[in-house]
Amino acid sequence: MTLRIQAYSDFICPFCFLAKAPLEEAIRDKDVEIEWMPFELRPNPAPPIDPWQDPSKLKGWESYITPTAQKWGIDMKLPRVSPHPYTGLAFEGFHYASEQGKGNEYINKVFRAFFQDEQDIGSTEVLTKLAAEIGLDEAEFREALATRRYKQAQELALQHAYDEAGITAVPTFIIGDERLQGAVGKEVIEQVIERQLAQGKSGATDGLSCKLDESC
Repeated sequence: MTLRIQAYSDFICPFCFLAKAPLEEAIRDKDVEIEWMPFELRPNPAPPIDPWQDPSKLKGWESYITPTAQKWGIDMKLPRVSPHPYTGLAFEGFHYASEQGKGNEYINKVFRAFFQDEQDIGSTEVLTKLAAEIGLDEAEFREALATRRYKQAQELALQHAYDEAGITAVPTFIIGDERLQGAVGKEVIEQVIERQLAQGKSGATDGLSCKLDESC
């Protein structure tokens, strides 16, 4: 029986990007399926996150994020997109991509566009270009964003994350019946997966994360 992992994340969360690599390594060659779950740390109209104007956030990158990225061999940088974009529109694009069977490809593309290429993923033009690069219909994708076809789907996804799943920080991985919060190494994820595959004891483990209404 396939083990499902629900991965709650936000495109502008650096710990979410950090966590992707060990997660993907941990599930390699295992009967495990990742379901990416949208989460917005600061949904519009809350003030947007602007780490470049906040010395404490810059210190966080220097103290935790950059050293962890170097340790895990992950290419990432603090994007010079100031302030950071809202991610609601990008997630509306994710819902479209998922319907076309390219949800995982879209997630990977948007994360890399922000944390490696420093692109404004709040822009319809940028998102449309990224969608086309993974083989999605450019005109149809643009039309879906322009008409907000997936606005309600995203609102329902957020309602689920906030109210039903009780997600307060990302990344959060629900692996079977265990909850793993924060960016942790491959070995920790593998241990949880192995317990779940063996129908072992459930629990909770925490790592580095971004909390709701707080910037990283």
